Amino acid sequence: MIPVILSGGSGTRLWPLSRAGYPKQFLGLTEAQTLFQMTVARLTGLDGDRPVRPMVVCNEGHRFIVAEQLREKGLQAHAIVLEPAARNTAPAIAAAAVTAMADGQDPLLLVLAADHVIPDTAAFHDSVRAGVPAAEAGKLVTFGIVPTAPETGYGYIAVPSRLDAAAPVAPVAVQAFVEKPDLQTAQGYLEGGRHLWNSGMFLFKASAYLQELERFAPAIAAAARAAVQDGKKDLDFVRLDADAFARSPEDSIDYAVMEKTDKAVVVPLRAGWSDVGAWNAVWQVSGKDAQGNAFRGDVVAHEVRNSHVHAEHRLVSVLGLQDVVVVETADAVLVASKSQVQDVKKIVDKLKAQGRSEASAHRKVYRPWGAYDSIDQGERYQVKCITVNPGQKLSVQMHHHRAEHWIVVSGTAKVQIGDKEILLTENQSTYIPLGVVHALENPGKIPLELIEVQSGAYLGEDDIVRFSDRYGRVG
Repeated sequence: MIPVILSGGSGTRLWPLSRAGYPKQFLGLTEAQTLFQMTVARLTGLDGDRPVRPMVVCNEGHRFIVAEQLREKGLQAHAIVLEPAARNTAPAIAAAAVTAMADGQDPLLLVLAADHVIPDTAAFHDSVRAGVPAAEAGKLVTFGIVPTAPETGYGYIAVPSRLDAAAPVAPVAVQAFVEKPDLQTAQGYLEGGRHLWNSGMFLFKASAYLQELERFAPAIAAAARAAVQDGKKDLDFVRLDADAFARSPEDSIDYAVMEKTDKAVVVPLRAGWSDVGAWNAVWQVSGKDAQGNAFRGDVVAHEVRNSHVHAEHRLVSVLGLQDVVVVETADAVLVASKSQVQDVKKIVDKLKAQGRSEASAHRKVYRPWGAYDSIDQGERYQVKCITVNPGQKLSVQMHHHRAEHWIVVSGTAKVQIGDKEILLTENQSTYIPLGVVHALENPGKIPLELIEVQSGAYLGEDDIVRFSDRYGRVG
């Protein structure tokens, strides 16, 4: 069994914490571990004593975040497949299936989203194991969440008869996939006992999925095969061919295959599942105090009830409020009624229309070598706090429009300036003139932290000419 973790979402309804450059699956929304790491962690023990080696499908911009978060857990990926363009779940899973069969094997694929919360790991394992015999027999298994409320934000899966909560977990036939209902219809589904929430999790043989895809969406199957065949290995990544993958129609696995195939079965899942799609869902799965509040960070509250407050960088005080969400980050604050948080995307859309960077990028930006935080900026200057992880090195580069001054706060810096190389330690500094080739490396065992002061007529991140780069970013 190869777990396939789909990690291509942007999570705009969880703005300002989740943004396109660093979306919700890579954030610790409910605990210290990120949602992606929690997804990987719950696979431990599912396949006996075999080590967890997931295949991750993600976009180009998140590739080093995925690799680093796996490294933090001491895990290696079976493969990290890079999507050159977003084409929805059917092409992404097809590329994973073709990649999994490239060595002549035909494994079971357990397809999971990277951003779900499933508190009851044992129940999750039981449902997956219950689906294995059907998957090995060529069925396409999906997992339906036994509903606990008349939820209007999910699609549903209908089964022929009322489910018996006391019966052993086992696959049942899929009668129909149902679109998101209105509240009255959802209440009827809950009372009738024949409808499950569509979780977007699947289990099937790689060949079984590709066979059904070729029946119902042959253009997607053909594009996936060509994208893998014409792709290339890049460090730890499988880089799909961009032209071939772009020829794939954009479609979900539900529309492309599951709603059309006669091989679909569903396994009920009772595990406290949530897709944490909006801030009210984060509140629901978080620990709460006696007043029903979920607080993260430095929060002081008085006469506050049933609210979610997330403080990232500073004290947040809340007084006399009920049923609100407050989220503070380094560069943005959201205050919303819990009943309106499904519309956070409308705020993001307005920011995009205004051309504001807060719509998609955080002030702190992660790179394969570490991160930088833009502390301050003006018309001709910018100040950054740069962190370089032990053993990592920035590209050998130069700038046409800016000079830089580096001051080491902690750690050791190996600095190349033209044909000269120097070592800097705490409280030492150096100057990089405009147009001079330079590089920065951390040769030590602890993180290197330094302050970078940029000055010049143009300070954009695209004013970088790379001459060599250990992360394959030249050109």
